[in-house]
Amino acid sequence: MCIIVCVCVHASVFGIFRLFFLQQTSLSEMVFYTSMPHAHQSQKSEATVSMDPQNPFKRLNADEQQLENCNRPEWIGMGRSGTLNLAKRQLWDWICLLVVSMCLLLRPVCCQKCRIQRCNAEYVASFSPSGGLQEEVLPDVDYCIALRAYSLCTRRTAHGCRGDLVYHSAVFRIKELFAQHNCSSDGPTSSAKAPSTSKPPVVDVCSYESRVLASGPAAQQKKYGHCGLFGDPHLRTFRDEFQTCRVEGAWPLIHNRYLSVQVTNVPVVEGSSATATNKITVIFKSYHDCTEQKVYQATTEDLPSAFQDGTRSGGKAESLWIVEGSGGLGIRQVKIHARYLGTSIIVRQVGRYLTFAIRMPEDLAEENGGLQLCLHGCPRSEVIKAHVLNRQQSLRPPRLMGGWYGENDGGELQPGLSAHVDMLERATTKCREMLQVEDVYFQSCVFDLLTTGDQEFSMAAYGALEDLKALPPSTLKQSSPRTPHIYSRGTIVTPSVFAALVLMLLLN
Repeated sequence: MCIIVCVCVHASVFGIFRLFFLQQTSLSEMVFYTSMPHAHQSQKSEATVSMDPQNPFKRLNADEQQLENCNRPEWIGMGRSGTLNLAKRQLWDWICLLVVSMCLLLRPVCCQKCRIQRCNAEYVASFSPSGGLQEEVLPDVDYCIALRAYSLCTRRTAHGCRGDLVYHSAVFRIKELFAQHNCSSDGPTSSAKAPSTSKPPVVDVCSYESRVLASGPAAQQKKYGHCGLFGDPHLRTFRDEFQTCRVEGAWPLIHNRYLSVQVTNVPVVEGSSATATNKITVIFKSYHDCTEQKVYQATTEDLPSAFQDGTRSGGKAESLWIVEGSGGLGIRQVKIHARYLGTSIIVRQVGRYLTFAIRMPEDLAEENGGLQLCLHGCPRSEVIKAHVLNRQQSLRPPRLMGGWYGENDGGELQPGLSAHVDMLERATTKCREMLQVEDVYFQSCVFDLLTTGDQEFSMAAYGALEDLKALPPSTLKQSSPRTPHIYSRGTIVTPSVFAALVLMLLLN
């Protein structure tokens, strides 16, 4: 636009000077022409012809005579007329050069653009902390810095805003603000956008981690809880408590406004209190626009890789999806990822029964009370007390069990029970092939093998430990998986003691 304006100015000036010199040239030629003798003759013959309009032949002869006079040698640039034309041509060249130089010098002024709107926008943006999501008042010192930056911006664009009403209004307003806030025009200036204010990250509503990270550094310390149900069944709660429960029938593991998980347990051996899981139902409740309600159900006869409606995902942007895979040792498994809840679930099929594992944010898991095995553990009436695995409790049964230990036996088994030690050793050897550390999962493996005698069923503890390792990490500070030993320091767990515990349970 500026180039077009300058070209128009150049052309206008050029046209004016050209017209002026053409007029001067015509005038000088006329004066020079009238000074010649034949000019008088031409005028005289013209007068004669004009006085006799009835005679066209005389008029034609007069025109021919005038044309002949124009072609005489003294008219075609000889003598004084040639010198005059050369001087006029040189003067014209110098004037054109002067005009072009002036236009080039004035071009930056006429082509500078008024940027007052940009100054106004930067000044307003300097008072929008945290991307405009919060309303905060800057202290006076910061206000004066922003005001000086605003004034500096208007001065830099002054040449291009001479006739701009918005510019003059802004300059007048700046003077008023300087006086109103008692700010000095001399002092530090900064960019209109304060460097400390950063645009907040875009929050993905369908991502639990995105919502937490956007809520501030304090929220990033939130932890995940792990809950698992496997084997006889053995329960690991969100609070890292280990129990072996009867819980025959349908029981809720988790029940809150986001998620519900229910398991059904059936007896493993007729006449025994040991049970195992043969059905798992998971209900993902609708959540905003992230997902509609989805139901997943697995049984010992069917471990599907889809929800009940036949789909393998729900919602948008992969808020909820299912993945089928193998968990090692030929164990089938299904993983369900709920990104909008920060939750992962693994369902395995081990022999004729199922195992369940979940990793879930503690703030979501602890939201509701009520009966939830993953949150509060099994009811006291359903707990097999001899097999409650606490982190500081020995495997040796307490005194209340009676009949297994004499009052002064020093921890030795009563006669008649040592014959079962070889059974325990075989179970221990089998479990040690899969589990190297004698922690709670190892002891659960031995217990399940002695209870059922099923070699495949003994792998439930191995699958539960793999579930704990396989759950994905997070950018949040996740509580590290803990598999504490079930005996205190200095306590020796002997095979005979553990055999006594198992045999007592079988006899009951």
